[in-house]
Amino acid sequence: MKNVLQIPKKQSGLLLVEVLVSLLIFSFAVLGLIGLQATATKSSYNSEDRMRASVMANELVATMWNQQTLTLPAATITAWTARLTNTAVSGLPAATAVISVPDANGVVTITITWQEPSLPTTSQYITQVAMP
Repeated sequence: MKNVLQIPKKQSGLLLVEVLVSLLIFSFAVLGLIGLQATATKSSYNSEDRMRASVMANELVATMWNQQTLTLPAATITAWTARLTNTAVSGLPAATAVISVPDANGVVTITITWQEPSLPTTSQYITQVAMP
C-alpha cells in the first residue's frame, strides 16, 4: 500500500506565489543598485573635473609663487588660459577663467568655470592666493 501525500486544495499554488513575490522584491533591489551605481559614476566624473580644475589653478598659483608676484605677465596668463580652454590638455569642457587683480590685502581670486555637456548648470572652482 502506497501513501500518497495529498495537498489540500486551498494551498495549491501558494509556493508559486511566494516565489513570484520574492522575485519581484529581488528585481526591485537590483534596479535600486543599478540606479545607485549610475549616481556613483556620475559623482565620480564630477569629482574628476573638480580635481582637474584644482590642478590647473594650482599650476597658476605655483607660477605666482615661483615668480614672487601676484601680477603675472600677460604672456604667462595667455599661455595658461590657452591650456585651460583646450579640452585635450585640461580635460575641462568649455572651461573659462577669471583672475582678479590683487585686492587691498594682496589676495588674488582665481575662478575656473566649466560646462559639462550632460549637466544643465555650470560648475565652478574658486581659489584665493596670497603671497607668503
